Amino acid sequence: MKSAIALIVSWLMMFSACGCQATEGDVENKGQLERPSTPSSNILVVYFSATGATKTLAESAADYLNADLYEIVPEIPYTDEDLAYYTDCRADREQKDPDARPEIAGMVEDMNQYGTILLGYPIWHGQAPRIISTFLESYDFSGKTIAPFCTSHSSGIGSSDTDLYALCGKDTKWIKGKRFGRDGAGEELKDWLNEIGITQTER
Repeated sequence: MKSAIALIVSWLMMFSACGCQATEGDVENKGQLERPSTPSSNILVVYFSATGATKTLAESAADYLNADLYEIVPEIPYTDEDLAYYTDCRADREQKDPDARPEIAGMVEDMNQYGTILLGYPIWHGQAPRIISTFLESYDFSGKTIAPFCTSHSSGIGSSDTDLYALCGKDTKWIKGKRFGRDGAGEELKDWLNEIGITQTER
């Protein structure tokens, strides 16, 4: 009888441990570097992507530069209904409100280690999504270089990059941004990075 009880207790402890590990893993995955490295890069590619187009471009940039990659994850994810433009959806309302600041799940743990940041986003109603403003207002970018890039079906980058620059301190070096098509950039992305002087990181 004692052996049977001990066996049951062991099973219960094992299942409980597995359940705790899964919960902790879910929390740790929020806002973590997608590709942590050793030694760490001094270049960070940061992006927000609701449909996947900006993610593809950001991954290409990180691969080419051998840089770290970080996804801006909204605390409340965007649904298809949230992105149904011109229906007074969530995205419509946020873009109409210059003070909207959607919350971000997680933080970059050591922003100080990065000297150069590539910032990727889609174009929503001619501007960067308001969650990009949340990101820029969450850190001190003094002495850092930020190079924005965006994706869109047809719209250009417009004033989105200069509007975002206004959210950073005067000590931030801001590089003029570039728009890329939804289907990806290929050599165009590499040419732009070389043009603005952002080169591969040695590991």
